[in-house]
Amino acid sequence: MKLTARAPGKVNLCLFLGPLRDDGRHEVVTLLESVSLADQIEVTLASADAVVCAGVSGLNIVSQTLEGLRARGWDAPPVRVVIDKRIPVAGGMGGGSADAAAMLRLARSLAPVPADVADELAAALGADVPSQLRPGLFLGTGAGEIVERREPLAEHAFVIVPQKFGLFTPDVYREADRLGLPRDATDLAGRLRAVRAGGMPGLVNDLEPAARSLRPEIGRALEAVRAAGAEHAMVSGSGPTVFGVFFGTDAATRAADAAERLSNRYPGVTSAAPVSEDFGAPRGS
Repeated sequence: MKLTARAPGKVNLCLFLGPLRDDGRHEVVTLLESVSLADQIEVTLASADAVVCAGVSGLNIVSQTLEGLRARGWDAPPVRVVIDKRIPVAGGMGGGSADAAAMLRLARSLAPVPADVADELAAALGADVPSQLRPGLFLGTGAGEIVERREPLAEHAFVIVPQKFGLFTPDVYREADRLGLPRDATDLAGRLRAVRAGGMPGLVNDLEPAARSLRPEIGRALEAVRAAGAEHAMVSGSGPTVFGVFFGTDAATRAADAAERLSNRYPGVTSAAPVSEDFGAPRGS
């Protein structure tokens, strides 16, 4: 038996940073969209739970996902999970969270996982995991873990530009605090009302200046994406991955052309499209 699922990365079409909470995290308002740049997760039966991810060292969030499922009564046979990484690591596209969410989807194909258990474990694993349980467009509030599904936006596509380096999310948030970037609660509430009003949000990432402060090279990537024709260029999440947005019926073609123009300068650049829930559905063989 073999089960597979795609684990789509995400981009933040907006990320408004609010005050620091008592738990040490920040309030945020963010619109996250799943994209076709995705890891591939393969699950087979084994003698003991194991997770293999070439090129990634340290504790894997998918291992934590399996441990969390077992602790909550999931009684599937032991599994071997192989992750084919395509989403940039430590790149601000939620690659680890996407893998954890895909594992939760796959787990239901092996043994029952009540929806409330999956939702609770997803929130415990990380703020980005709940929004990736069911790929699509989501509004994230709280620290990002409270999610509301949104209706698809007008036709658009992306060019995604990985960097040769990563950034650790806590470092970027600390730099944002040092630079005085967080908004007050009143401002953040106003941004939430505007996003809920619908349509394409203001394409703003409050963490972008912090990411650029830590790695000025990001600024050059943003300029290159604009020069390649994107209507807007920004950093995804805490960075350093940069993406450009193209609008209109020819958006996919123009995004692909931009990726071609940028390929010599930025290895790994790719065009991508928004994806919905069906994109991440488990498949068996």
